[in-house]
Amino acid sequence: MSLQIFDTLARKKRNFSPLEDGQIGIYVCGMTVYDRCHLGHGRVMVAFDAIVRYLRFRGFEVNYVRNITDVDDKIFERAAERKVPFTELTAEMITAMHQDEKYLGCQMPNLEPRATANIDSMIRLISRLIAQGAAYRGSSGDVYFRVRAFPSYGKLNNRRLEDMMEGARVAVAEDKENPADFVLWKTAKPGEEFWDSEFGAGRPGWHIECSAMSMDALGDTFDIHGGGPDLKFPHHENEIAQSEAATGCTFARYWMHAGAVRVNEEKMSKSLKNFVTLDALFKNFHPEVVRFFLLQSHYRSAISFSDDALVQAETAYTRLIQVLPDEATTPDSDTIFEFQELMDDDFNTPRVLALLFELASKNTEEAASSILAIGRVLGLFTSGKINFLSEQQALKAVNSELSDTAVNALVDARQKARAEHDFAAADKIRDDLTAQGIVLEDGAGGTSWHRK
Repeated sequence: MSLQIFDTLARKKRNFSPLEDGQIGIYVCGMTVYDRCHLGHGRVMVAFDAIVRYLRFRGFEVNYVRNITDVDDKIFERAAERKVPFTELTAEMITAMHQDEKYLGCQMPNLEPRATANIDSMIRLISRLIAQGAAYRGSSGDVYFRVRAFPSYGKLNNRRLEDMMEGARVAVAEDKENPADFVLWKTAKPGEEFWDSEFGAGRPGWHIECSAMSMDALGDTFDIHGGGPDLKFPHHENEIAQSEAATGCTFARYWMHAGAVRVNEEKMSKSLKNFVTLDALFKNFHPEVVRFFLLQSHYRSAISFSDDALVQAETAYTRLIQVLPDEATTPDSDTIFEFQELMDDDFNTPRVLALLFELASKNTEEAASSILAIGRVLGLFTSGKINFLSEQQALKAVNSELSDTAVNALVDARQKARAEHDFAAADKIRDDLTAQGIVLEDGAGGTSWHRK
């Protein structure tokens, strides 16, 4: 079976063939570093880390590029709130982001360009668009992309320009020729950071950053462009328009988007104030458990977040950890082939994890070695069995006062394990609860519990 990838632009799975044999260039839109990363950011990190790891396992030489947006209105606002230079704020958040990535078991990208280090490249791209008549300078001094200069605008999201314009208010920016035109260069406001350019002092708009940095790193056309679910419109739509208008070439050959993390049916985001930061999660759950939780869902699917879901993931992951071999031996070749078939079908990690549990039930040395080999391709089991169990025990000791919700979730997980005749897992849950002062009482009507 050939590798198939769901292409957002084509709206279907496509057989994957790289631009150059054996080599893949992939660009993923990274974080705007004005605050700590939350679980939604972690979802994008882990999804594309697992994809890149698998592509390398398949024998491809992958050039993985992920940018950092370190100039933005939100950054300036947060720096002003904290009364620090914006560069001090971004340096702090970049360090924290890298620490979160390390805990999640994510490998560093090959290249991590920062917006502030690539302003000249953005200016050159904007100048090119102006010269071609695809951009213009408004009366405010801002430079805009002229969407009517790109007839296929809207193709990524399957939207017609006329539909997008409907209901738009020109008053939002009165110097635009068209309400759908978007900013490429913002004229500096008093007190703001700025860079000099032929269009005047200012700074680049958000969308132009990724076009300039991706093409500098990977060329006018490259294999895969990815990002979070909220970037399809307008960010990625605008990237396509300005990049292809400038070069006349296909920008990215495949478009991939990770699904959202949802809380109470709403997307986790800082604007909705319903987010949980990764560093806060790591205080209650081992980072490998968080990674496992994220891989339980297909990368394109939305994830429903709750403490219960993390507790259940912790129980499941611990079960896999406990069957790992003390020393790795040769995995079963047929099992590895099955793993590859599943991942070749648009990186189907949920089905791969189901395969791991099927192997765990066999309770053989060969099956255990296969679990280890497959898990390591996905970035799991990085701590090793002994270290993970000891680290998990230490974490539980620090958080010994479990919430009622967490206890109920563990009781439910134990009941499920017993129903599946996995008595070792059920006993382990009971022992863990006992160690934390939770007494279980099994009866005809089910299991009740109380604290010592």
